[in-house]
Amino acid sequence: MKEREKMRGVFEKIPGSGVWWVRFTDASGRYRREVAGTWSQATKLLTKRRNEALVGKKLPETIRRRVVSFGELCDDTDGYIRKKYARPEHDLGRLETIRKWFGALPADSLTAQEIESALNRSKEANKWSASSWNHYHTLVSLTYRLAIRNGKAEKNPARGIPRETENNSRVRFLTDDEEKKLRAAIRANPSWKDHEPELDLAINTGLRHGSMYELTWETVDLAEKVATVPRTKNGDPVHIPLNADAMKALMVFRSRGNGTGLVVRRGSGEPLKYNTFWFVPAVRAAGIADFRWHDLRHSFASRLRQKGVPLGNIAELLGHKGLAMTRRYAHLSISNLHEAVAHLESNSTPVAPQPAQEQANIEYVH
Repeated sequence: MKEREKMRGVFEKIPGSGVWWVRFTDASGRYRREVAGTWSQATKLLTKRRNEALVGKKLPETIRRRVVSFGELCDDTDGYIRKKYARPEHDLGRLETIRKWFGALPADSLTAQEIESALNRSKEANKWSASSWNHYHTLVSLTYRLAIRNGKAEKNPARGIPRETENNSRVRFLTDDEEKKLRAAIRANPSWKDHEPELDLAINTGLRHGSMYELTWETVDLAEKVATVPRTKNGDPVHIPLNADAMKALMVFRSRGNGTGLVVRRGSGEPLKYNTFWFVPAVRAAGIADFRWHDLRHSFASRLRQKGVPLGNIAELLGHKGLAMTRRYAHLSISNLHEAVAHLESNSTPVAPQPAQEQANIEYVH
């Protein structure tokens, strides 16, 4: 550190940032500053600029441009998300995380390797899924695309970083035993027990996290027992019929407010927009592995399918535009299809298969 303090013309614009700048006088006697990067790069650049000044060499035009920080690019992205996104909260939170990583750095200095390393470090530290990794990657790329459009950057270093492969066929649903354990864990903790109605509403409606926590009383018809999400992930509205358990949860929320604004509220009446502070630790306390809030949506669909509900109806309830995404639940009701294929048998009455033990006890007469 003493060696760095003695080096005149090398400094950190933001102390502790690790980003070093140089100050020097060019061939025309004009005072200049330029970002370099690491300490070593800064010392080499300063020596180079001083030598260029001695021989009267003019500086490249790019040095004369204003240095734009990545944090400034994030400001533009913030405004874009607030204006364009139907549910901006999650992406605004991710943007602030990215700003902490790179905000102080010059936007043009970031490399694909640095961005990918930051993503991988956070994935390991926070146990991200491939989907979460891709969300952050997309946001960095969006930030640079907007910057290029606004004339604040010339290239997008995130463009060459390959996305992670997502397992969209994953179906993880809550078993009856796991549900009992989760409810027991919630009820045992005074800080969590008033959140059980949130679990009830999610399991019985299949609403996505954002849709449920942005649901307002103005879109809930208690008389008709229907909740409407005006705009889902695919941009279309969806109408959710409310069963007895969903209605019971809604009545709890109704008792916590005046019947206007956001539906989901704490016991104190405070509106809620997220649940990680109680749901994640409750799942851990219940000893349930590999389970996320979105899996409650899978649980809703899986239980319907196991009861023999047609895929078309499930797709409509989930707000899917087609059956491609809904078919992941098809195998869950295979036993209900035995009667259908039995129609192909010769001279037989359609019946479901007999249990293995019962079948073994049948005596065949020739």
